Amino acid sequence: MNWWQALILGLIEGITEYLPVSSTGHLIVAQRMMLGNLTGQEKAAADCFAICIQGGAIAAVLGLYFPRVRQMFMGLLGKDKEGLKLVFAVLAGFLPAAIIGYLANDWIEEKLFLFKWVALAWFTGGLAILAIDRWMKQGGGAKGVELADITIKMALMVGFAQCLAMWPGTSRSLMTIIGGLLVGLRLSAAVEFSFLLGLVTLGAATAKKAVWPVHHIAEKYDHKLGGTLLMWDTYGPVPLLIGVIAAAVSAAIAVKWMVGYLNRKGLGVFGWYRIAIAVLAAVLIAMNAFGLAVG
Repeated sequence: MNWWQALILGLIEGITEYLPVSSTGHLIVAQRMMLGNLTGQEKAAADCFAICIQGGAIAAVLGLYFPRVRQMFMGLLGKDKEGLKLVFAVLAGFLPAAIIGYLANDWIEEKLFLFKWVALAWFTGGLAILAIDRWMKQGGGAKGVELADITIKMALMVGFAQCLAMWPGTSRSLMTIIGGLLVGLRLSAAVEFSFLLGLVTLGAATAKKAVWPVHHIAEKYDHKLGGTLLMWDTYGPVPLLIGVIAAAVSAAIAVKWMVGYLNRKGLGVFGWYRIAIAVLAAVLIAMNAFGLAVG
């Protein structure tokens, strides 16, 4: 991986991580187009890279939502009741993904990280967005509650919705925003809770991938290298640094734009975008049957 490939992947990660379009799906396709059909150590290193550059997106949200994060920290110190309540809500929302992700991770990576399943998830998610957008424009969710009023039960339900995003192409932010709306949060509150829940979920996934022994790699590595060491051994530190910085800058811009856009226009554009790229992906898959494009 050279510097410009790392830059492109970082930009894709940052732009798509918090938009309801699926960063994982976009990264799978981008990696396949730029790096080819990788196997062994190279595939493991590329997969780790795609996870670890999420650190840049996490840093962007930490900066943008620092007052809320600080409130949660003060809650842990016993100095802010609302902040402590939000801490418990975020942890409750994270719990389903922590358990199900741990149990199903290997199966998901083996069965669902394929172009055809990503395309199907894009299309299905697009239809879901259009349905939710229509519901909202007809008055649905107009009486939703603010983030301060979220309950543990509501947070758990959002957490189970987040688990559906383990299917690559579905989008973690899509499922948590829709989940938040369906349990009774206002759109602005659902979006903010999605971002805060993402700090914990993405942070845990990034930390795990960075230090956990990597499976299914070349036999000479004896399955003992953590993700970061594997990437450094394969690419060196420069691509990772470039990817993280690009993800941080682009995520900050994308989040600020998204919050303003959703308040003015709603979710509809993301639904149409997902359907469009699903159709494009289906065309590429069909061409692949004739040897004309990667699948």
